[in-house]
Amino acid sequence: MSAFDELSREELIEIILRQQGQIAAKEELIASLQQTIIIFEARIAELERQLAGKGGPPPWVKPNAALRNKKAKEQEKKERKKRSESFVRRRETPTEVVYHAVSECPDCGRALHGGWEHARRQVIEVPQMRVRVIEHVVLARSCGVCRKTCLPERDFSEQVVGQSRLGVGLMSLIGSLRADCRLPIRQIRSLLQILYGVSISTGEITAVLQRIAQRGQAFCQQLRDQVRGSPFVHADETGWREDGQNGYLWSFSTPTLRYFLYDRSRAGLVAREVLGEAFEGVVVSDFYGGYNAISGKNQRCWVHLLRDLHKLRQTHPCDTSVGEWVDRIVSLYREATGYQAQCRQKPRVHNVLVRREHRRRFEGDLSWLAVPYLEDKSDPRCVLAQRLDRYASELFVFIEHPDVPSQNNAAERAIRPAVIARKISGGSRSAKGSETMATLLSLFGTWRLQGKDPWQACRQMLAQKTIPEPAA
Repeated sequence: MSAFDELSREELIEIILRQQGQIAAKEELIASLQQTIIIFEARIAELERQLAGKGGPPPWVKPNAALRNKKAKEQEKKERKKRSESFVRRRETPTEVVYHAVSECPDCGRALHGGWEHARRQVIEVPQMRVRVIEHVVLARSCGVCRKTCLPERDFSEQVVGQSRLGVGLMSLIGSLRADCRLPIRQIRSLLQILYGVSISTGEITAVLQRIAQRGQAFCQQLRDQVRGSPFVHADETGWREDGQNGYLWSFSTPTLRYFLYDRSRAGLVAREVLGEAFEGVVVSDFYGGYNAISGKNQRCWVHLLRDLHKLRQTHPCDTSVGEWVDRIVSLYREATGYQAQCRQKPRVHNVLVRREHRRRFEGDLSWLAVPYLEDKSDPRCVLAQRLDRYASELFVFIEHPDVPSQNNAAERAIRPAVIARKISGGSRSAKGSETMATLLSLFGTWRLQGKDPWQACRQMLAQKTIPEPAA
């Protein structure tokens, strides 16, 4: 039964009249709003005509800067470069799982069973391992028929090197800690004592490193031969002290190989001897004059030159002519690198004759920039101008040979581990130590450059009877 059934006739009439009044008021409001909409539509049409005639919004309209900047950023936004690996914390595959659960209710004491997963947490820990001392016992057995003593065949070549008591795994670990991790010998001894409980003297560690280097001599000879046959080689040298005497550690590297050599001399004959008289490739180097003795072509490092140009600009900030001169050289270099990229993309269009012609043009433009300042020694550009004029023919070799880099950053990266090792240990104490260090840097540097595990690669080299040829 509804509430209206209890109302009288007069009360119902009163309700109807009140609702009719409300409906009439609503209709008047709707009519007024419709009239306002018509006025606004006419105003909008008028503004649109004005906007179309003037070619822009009226002066009283405030631009939406945030929206405009957002659209511009969306247009300029490029596709994100895909990385080979992401630097995020990944969940490791667990080797053991420990479950945590409450056995009884803390309030009423009732026994609890089952349950569901609420949270996970991984803890990465290293086990405390003791060194394995494997004692091989040879049993002699006598034949009852011929009375002959029988001994088993013993071949430990895959486990040890020669008569050494240390296995190839431990020897490889010592070599990795020294050459790849750049740890001093005393720290290697302490680390082995802490982690594995094995006590090895510093003299024995030194002997192990020399044995690895001796084992890798054939490997290093193959590295040198492959460097000689490479179309281009990055060369650099750094100081290395031997028994308190200054010497030099030479580095020769390609995209897949690294070869190091220690010599007391910094003369160019060292580089010439390493690369050989028949070397026909391109040597990428800095402006050190020792590389002039090499029979092949030279590509001088533009990064070294740009660094000196930047220093010249900073030294004379108020001289606008110096800044303009530097900008013109930098623009010329950028134009050359842009043309090199085109040559790599379309080698058939830009054949060797076309590239050689462009190289001559760039060399002529660079010499033209240097000529006005060659004789005026009071001009701050004189020294760099003389360098540009002298090495103009060796600064744009990368145009004629597009695969050759215009900078020597690869040599800087190759020799940096040796520089860090020198700062830590101060060098070596004997000629044997210098030779060992150069060999280890060659071996482990090449393995690391080729994406191999240095420890596994060294272990395989020590365990094999014949030295495999390194990958080119």
